Parts: sequence; C-alpha cells; structure tokens
Amino acid sequence: MSARQSQLNAAALFLCCSPAFSTLASAADPYPNKVVRIVAPMAPGGSTDVMARIVSQKLAEKWAQSVIVDNRVGASGNVGSEMVAKSAPDGYTLLVAGAPTAINMSLFRNLRFDLAKDFSAITAVASFPSLIAVHPSLPAFNVKELIALARAHPDQLNFGSAGNGSPNHLSMELFKSMANVKMIHIPYKGSGQVMTDLIAGQLQLASVGLPPAMPMVSAGKLRVIAVTSLKRSPLLPAAPTVSESGLSGFEVSSWQGLFAPAGLPRDVLTRINGDMVNALAGNDIKDRLATLGAEPMPMSPEDFARFVQAEIAKWAKVVKVSGATID
Repeated sequence: MSARQSQLNAAALFLCCSPAFSTLASAADPYPNKVVRIVAPMAPGGSTDVMARIVSQKLAEKWAQSVIVDNRVGASGNVGSEMVAKSAPDGYTLLVAGAPTAINMSLFRNLRFDLAKDFSAITAVASFPSLIAVHPSLPAFNVKELIALARAHPDQLNFGSAGNGSPNHLSMELFKSMANVKMIHIPYKGSGQVMTDLIAGQLQLASVGLPPAMPMVSAGKLRVIAVTSLKRSPLLPAAPTVSESGLSGFEVSSWQGLFAPAGLPRDVLTRINGDMVNALAGNDIKDRLATLGAEPMPMSPEDFARFVQAEIAKWAKVVKVSGATID
C-alpha cells in the first residue's frame, strides 16, 4: 500500500469516527432510527394507557424499532400533554390523547398548550361509545320515557359520573340540554364507584362504558336505555342509539388519537399516519379493540385535525352550559 493510500484510509477512518460524521449519517437514516417514546398522560390501566400500548406495539412491529410508553400523569392529562407540546417536533416524542384533552381546552382556564395549535394531528386511533343505563327500578325503558319522567319530576332524577368535566358527565349534560330536562349530577372520583352505586340503586342513571356495563346488563342489574354513538354498537346491536330514539343528532363517543408536537416534518407525519392506518386495518387490532368496546377510527392528518377542532368547539359549548370547571 502506498503512503498516499495509507493517508487516505486514515483520513476516512477519522471522518467516520468523528461526531460530526455520525450526526450526518444519523440524519440521513430513514425515520425512525432510534427509540420512539409515546406519552400516555393518564393513569396506567385506563383507555388512554391501553391505546398507547396498542399503538406502541403495532408501530414497533412495523418499524423493527423500540417504541416505549411513558406514563406522565397529572392535572387530568395536562402534564403529559404539555410536555409533548414543548418537545422537539422530530417524531421521537408522540402523544396519545383524546376526548378528555379536547374537553380540557375549555374546562381549564390556564392551560399552557392548545390541542389544535400546538400539535400535529397524526390520526385518530379508536372510538368508544357508551351506554345510558338506569337502575331497573326506574320506570323508564327508552329515551322518550326517560325524558318524560325527567320532565315530570325536574331535579329529582340523579346521575353519576367519574367527576366534573369527565366525558360521561358531559355526555349527560348534552343529553339534558338537547332534551330540555333538569337532573342532578353527582360527581365521583372514578367510574368504579359510579357503577357500584348505580347497581345498588343509590344512583338512578349514568353514562357508562360498554365493557364494564355488559355483565351487569346481562345479569339484569342494569337496564340499557340507549347507546350514545351515532350508530349502534356491534357489542350490543339490539340497543338503539339516542339519536334514533328521539334526540336526533345526539352523538357522544370517547376517542383516542395520536399526536406529535407542531411542526412535524411532512415526510415523518405521512410515514407515521400510513403505518398506523395500515395497522388499524388488521383483524388482530380490530379484535383487540372490540374487547374494549372500541372500533378503529383511521383518518388522514387533515381530517383528524378538523375532527379535533370540531370536538374542542362541541365540548366548549357543553362545558359552558353545564357550568363545569376545574380551576
């Protein structure tokens, strides 16, 4: 080997090992080339956490790359959401958030992030319809009878929820507003005690999730009035929707979606959206979501961004009418 060739080889080795070259090589690698973190801003075990784990698993399979879930809990999901909003828009920090965060936009007065402006909407992941269920002792078997009973006895029927401003609270506030009835809201610190007291007859009705309610419905301990989504649930196809039962246009479905900090490069946004939409088309994820009472909800980034804006506006009106507030 000539002296000249030896010098060139040494220079090439030095360049390849230098930090600057490593950075350039890394930047040239296709996304993702390192661990991706998905922030779940709600407590482990809840729907947000479950969705984050489903998303992380499917994306890790697609990318052959580690995708981890980071639970950042606090302030009804606002701590984790704000952290992601202030992260670098490079696709390596993502957020799973949904209806509760859209509600928070009007429920909290001093938020330091905006779900519509400070995030790149990637895709919705899943929707979760609920039931309006009553204790069997209540003499109402459908929406029309429930409305008639509430009008005949204003402020005498009570309904429970997982807390002020929770989706099941505001679902019933929307029902009250559209039906022009008055009922008493009893807030709890979680959905578990709502179900316990509803079964015991301490509560007369509530908006509850399908999976926890189904066994109680089958056992005759709860009666289904209607499902809150715009179409019937495949888990309970005999149950009518609120909309078809007299309150036309009533629609409440909790949902979860995938977000990144605003300014995500278009190629990365397209990559994540395409891979997630493809994953949602698979029978395995459809079956897993069905056990949760959920359905896939794939969207383009543009459609999802419009959906998020509409959800924020929708719940702002309900929050205002209900007078619900947190801070």
